[in-house]
Amino acid sequence: MKNQSFLKKLGDFALGKGFYIVLFLCVATIGISGYYLLQTVLGSTVPDTSPVGGDASVTIPDQSYTRPSITIPDPIQNQEEDPPVSGQTPIVQPDDPAPVKDPDPQPEQQGTVSKVFTWPVRGAVLRDYSIEVLSLDPTLGDWRTHGGLDIAAAQGVQVLSISAGTVDQVYQDGLMGTTVVVDHGGGLQSWYCNLDPEVIVEAGDTVEIGGPLGTVGSSAIAEVGVESHLHLETILDGQPVDPRDYLE
Repeated sequence: MKNQSFLKKLGDFALGKGFYIVLFLCVATIGISGYYLLQTVLGSTVPDTSPVGGDASVTIPDQSYTRPSITIPDPIQNQEEDPPVSGQTPIVQPDDPAPVKDPDPQPEQQGTVSKVFTWPVRGAVLRDYSIEVLSLDPTLGDWRTHGGLDIAAAQGVQVLSISAGTVDQVYQDGLMGTTVVVDHGGGLQSWYCNLDPEVIVEAGDTVEIGGPLGTVGSSAIAEVGVESHLHLETILDGQPVDPRDYLE
């Protein structure tokens, strides 16, 4: 009967103040358990942030930048420059002197063509100079070119140099007979054909304008069909030209 009374009191306590005590103990137990659980989880996942091997601080360099000053040289005062590197084209300065050209260069070792000429003999022109147009050849009887002037003159008449010069050749031509060649300089030569074999000059002689060379002969077998005459040719730079271009 006494034990039953104790149990009833205990039950009434549990339903009254005892309930709150039990609830508090449960909450405290849960809080403590949660705290240790949180410490355990955080301790295994949060890395150690302490620096390894010293200070982990990073020094950022100064970002400021000063542009170097550039001095532009004076183009007038700085005329001397380093020599150009091999293979590099040198720069020509605007004030470099231009090459001086000879306004009137003279031909080397040939002199100038004389401007004074005379006829080698006095007589009518029997056959004219004709290179571009064919003319009748009295000896052969056909039409062909004629590279000089046939000037009428009797045999034995003195033949004169048409201008000053130097005797270049004296030779016997198979068709035009005894021939004297005078060089007047500047590429001009005069050829005197059908002369008498006894000429009075030889190669290397200097002659003046109107100087005697020999006499008219009959040695040109290619022109025996023409009356007694002198055959005169003028050659400029190796090409025949009209003798009348030089004679009065």
